[in-house]
Amino acid sequence: MAQNEGRPEEGRRWFPAFRDAQVWYYFGPAFVASVAYIDPGNFAANIQGGTEFGYTLLWVLLWSNAMAILVQYLSAKLGIATGRSLPQNCREHFSPKMNISLWVAAEISALATDLAEFLGAALGFYLLFNLPLLPSALLTGVLVFMILGTELYGFRRLEQIIMLFVAAIATCYAIELFLAKPDWGQVAYHVLVPQLTPSSVYIAVAMLGATVMPHVVYLHSALVQGRVKEHEAHPEPWLKKLHHAKYELIDVLAAMNGAWLVNSAMIIMSAAVFYHSGRQVLTIEQAHETLRPLLGRLSATAFAFALLCSGLSSSTVGTMAGQVIIEGFLKIRFSIFLRRLLTMIPAIAVIAAGYDPLKVLVLSQVLLSFTLPFALLPLIVLTRRANVMGDLVNNRVANWLAYFTVAVIISLNMLLLYQTFGGTF
Repeated sequence: MAQNEGRPEEGRRWFPAFRDAQVWYYFGPAFVASVAYIDPGNFAANIQGGTEFGYTLLWVLLWSNAMAILVQYLSAKLGIATGRSLPQNCREHFSPKMNISLWVAAEISALATDLAEFLGAALGFYLLFNLPLLPSALLTGVLVFMILGTELYGFRRLEQIIMLFVAAIATCYAIELFLAKPDWGQVAYHVLVPQLTPSSVYIAVAMLGATVMPHVVYLHSALVQGRVKEHEAHPEPWLKKLHHAKYELIDVLAAMNGAWLVNSAMIIMSAAVFYHSGRQVLTIEQAHETLRPLLGRLSATAFAFALLCSGLSSSTVGTMAGQVIIEGFLKIRFSIFLRRLLTMIPAIAVIAAGYDPLKVLVLSQVLLSFTLPFALLPLIVLTRRANVMGDLVNNRVANWLAYFTVAVIISLNMLLLYQTFGGTF
């Protein structure tokens, strides 16, 4: 039978799925992945971007979010079509040498992510409760272990906890926007009109790396597996996969656009409060302290609480991604709690050494941008293969959009390298 023979009803029923009550059963995986798009690295990159350049880099977030929607949907679709994560598919379809290279790049991105997320949660405790950073880091580790432990009661429970964190972060930034009273005309203009100067390239690349996160490209393909297993008992598994992909697209659109709004709120608040008042903000602690006299105690508390929620939730998700990476590429069973314990060490070392958290966070996001193509290229190669994807293989438009996404990311990275080594434009 031809791929689409006997299935015309699927196309007609795609968009009515938004009104289908069953969609709520599939909500969750994209929201877990979306935590990485509003992690402490985003706080650092967006605050620095808004403070130094006002509203002018808002367009970067719009483009980055469009890329994130495409990438996350392709990752989820690969997991639905194959019943395996992206790292597992890489191990099956690529040579051992290539897999080792991909694994090294994935581990670098996971370590950079873990560092940013753990550091952000520690900063949240420090700002809220005036705890020194080192005890804050140890407390963060304990709480992340507890959050990971909720998976023992079912993965849906962990999804629900992460979604509560996302809702808390969004609420805090809604408060920030209400208090900041930005110029909405300028906001709309800079969302739509791209502007890039030599001085803003570094932050633009950091914002891109903070938004299109490589570790959740690997993770999302694994997050859908709990629901994928239910397809096997269905009399028509291909139909179940098509339904799952349809609902997961809705999940991705809701989660990624929500993350885009939160990221935009970070820049808008920073531009409205710091840039337009002429306040130079060099650290996250300074951003917190500056908000108090300008917008009041509620704003400063909301900022610190959002950072804490962001750090705890994204640190949990980063640990899950690291486990998927090492188990998928190397076929090694690895305790998620041991993974969290090991990845705490670099963050605690950075804190103990007294490095500037804001600079470390922004640098980690730039590093993520450079490791991103190592996740995207295998994803595109696999999702365009009919023998891998079956009915869910990419169409021509999806392939060209994916090529364009990778080209933009690599071009921005090369532009930054060119500028770093003395080039001008």
